[in-house]
Amino acid sequence: MPAQQTAGDMHGEVERRLRLVDQRYTAGRRAIVDLLVSSGHPVSIGDIAERLPDLPRSSAYRHLVDLHAAGLVRRVTAHDEFTRFELAEDLTEHHHHLLCVNCGKVIDVTLPRGFEQEAAAAISKLADAEGFQAHSHRLDVLGLCAACR
Repeated sequence: MPAQQTAGDMHGEVERRLRLVDQRYTAGRRAIVDLLVSSGHPVSIGDIAERLPDLPRSSAYRHLVDLHAAGLVRRVTAHDEFTRFELAEDLTEHHHHLLCVNCGKVIDVTLPRGFEQEAAAAISKLADAEGFQAHSHRLDVLGLCAACR
């Protein structure tokens, strides 16, 4: 979440966007948003079930679908069978991921400003060469986490 944005501001923005798609900001959705804010990394449905045991998995799935449809949550897919979820970057900050191909761990990383600018320029150049209009980018680095090395 951008430093100038408070938790109350975020909840207000989440509620506003859900209303745009004719959805309510229910207690279950709020609990998932709070979990995503506090976790600091993408979480799987299993993580959600473990940390929110009173929220049925079926409800968690439905809430995630609605939050995703409203542009509030994005999916992060590692090299295991589990999709993970995190808040959309416009609610947090632009970042990338280190993905462990062995255990599926996802680590959020922020690139140094100069490197980020070089990457954006290179992506823009590649996209322009193909007549493609790039809106944003994601960099996922595949490898082994410290525990799996």
